[in-house]
Amino acid sequence: MAVFLLGIGAACCLGLGFVLQQRAAARAPISDFLSFRLLLDLIHMPDWLLGVFLMVCGQVLGAVALAYGEVSLVEPLTATNLLFAMALSRWLTRQPLGWSGWVGVTLLALGVTAFIVAGRPHGGGHAAGALRHWLVFGVVAGLALLLTLKARRLRPAGEAALLGLAAGLLYGLQDALTRVCGQIVQDEGTADLFTHWQPYAVGGIGLTGMLLVQSAFEMAPLRMSLPSLTAAQPLAGIVCGVGFLGDRLRVTAGAMAWEAVGLAAVVVGVVLLGRHPAMPAGTTPSPPVGATRAE
Repeated sequence: MAVFLLGIGAACCLGLGFVLQQRAAARAPISDFLSFRLLLDLIHMPDWLLGVFLMVCGQVLGAVALAYGEVSLVEPLTATNLLFAMALSRWLTRQPLGWSGWVGVTLLALGVTAFIVAGRPHGGGHAAGALRHWLVFGVVAGLALLLTLKARRLRPAGEAALLGLAAGLLYGLQDALTRVCGQIVQDEGTADLFTHWQPYAVGGIGLTGMLLVQSAFEMAPLRMSLPSLTAAQPLAGIVCGVGFLGDRLRVTAGAMAWEAVGLAAVVVGVVLLGRHPAMPAGTTPSPPVGATRAE
């Protein structure tokens, strides 16, 4: 129950934080796209700072949840951040939820429930060896890099979607490494944590993910990037949890079928909610004179 409440609390902070960040990032200069100058510009905006504060709170709550629960359990819970993002967006825009909104809410809630009940995520498995660990790490990080490079060749809406997808993959990887950091603290103590590479990787991946997210928020309305971000993070986290952390899921035919149905429902629900008219439309800045962008 504690892990469940921590996961839902993390989702609430993340969802509210994403909405506030996008509202600020939409006002940032387009010349700072995919540059760390973007973060320096945003730091002067109070609503962005509040959004980042909420996001950090969500990440801290998620880290505590990961210290006591498996990645494959916590990740589906944090995917519900879109429910809280929708609640704030609906309050800001006064848009009715409508049939697509209710279907999205239902699918997301039932999908998370179906996956957790059918899969019964638990630990106890053996952590993978170095080769498998680095293979999974490399595939997830490499895919995020390829998506980022591909995004530069697309229209703003497609660009934002791919950047959100890349950021979601990195955040899922970051969550898995956060779980590893928690295990190191439990086994060796806090003093020895910083003799390992994982905490530095968590910081670097988190900063890179934030840059991708803010660039996506800057380029297009929230409904273009948040669905891919929210869908990719739990999927990447589950892959990492099972791939190299030793998380276990039920593997009977019936359980695997319901797990697949649950994840599919989560993805569809995320897309429906993320594209709901209540999500902030933002204001896509015009490119500066002389800049070249894909048409």
